[in-house]
Amino acid sequence: MSTQTRTPTPARAHPPAPVRRARLLTLPGVYAPQYDTEFLMRALRREDIGEGDAVLDLGTGSGALAVAAARTGARVTAVDISWRAVLTARLNAFLSRQQVTVRHGTLSATEPAPERAYDLVVSNPPYVPSPPLTPRRAAARAWEGGARGRTVVDQVCDTASRVLRPGGVLLMVHSGLSGAQASIDRLQGQGMRAEVADRTYVPFGPVLRSRRAWLREQGLLADNATWEELVIIRAERS
Repeated sequence: MSTQTRTPTPARAHPPAPVRRARLLTLPGVYAPQYDTEFLMRALRREDIGEGDAVLDLGTGSGALAVAAARTGARVTAVDISWRAVLTARLNAFLSRQQVTVRHGTLSATEPAPERAYDLVVSNPPYVPSPPLTPRRAAARAWEGGARGRTVVDQVCDTASRVLRPGGVLLMVHSGLSGAQASIDRLQGQGMRAEVADRTYVPFGPVLRSRRAWLREQGLLADNATWEELVIIRAERS
């Protein structure tokens, strides 16, 4: 079976710079900012957002992306299913002196994400494929992506297509293991113009390392792979 991930040579691998964690709290069980966070943050900075724009951060975790968006002057709402993440994001917004509305709820909840209300949606969802019998503890929801790594990724696609205004943009980061083309196809099927806006390669993180053998058995990972492909999906509502 062919693999979805190729192992780049060191010369081709250009991971984002390490995330600056000063004054950024991460409680146990909340996803700590890593390469993917910084990669998506760079994409966020390339968008023309500012005062008066409405931004939604789906699955905010530590609130790092929400705080970055708030620094532009945008009105930011952040949503997470974990109460611990909600508390963490609120604390980080307070410590950063940024105004962020952080709500508890599922991605598809209507109240935290009213229809056609946002100019930009950002998301760094759980995307690492996970074995079917992986325990679904509350903390594990921060990094368990389901059998194909798309359980939450698909929810983000569906929610973004519903809540974005015409001309609004979705920025989402996920692993190449999760299927970039599947995200593009799903978004295009909902009337959005979607593409891979950027890609990079990063060293395996702790979650991927812990299930490397299983991923190889599933044909998702080459035997000699040591780097993971990350992609930025950018989609615009017509």
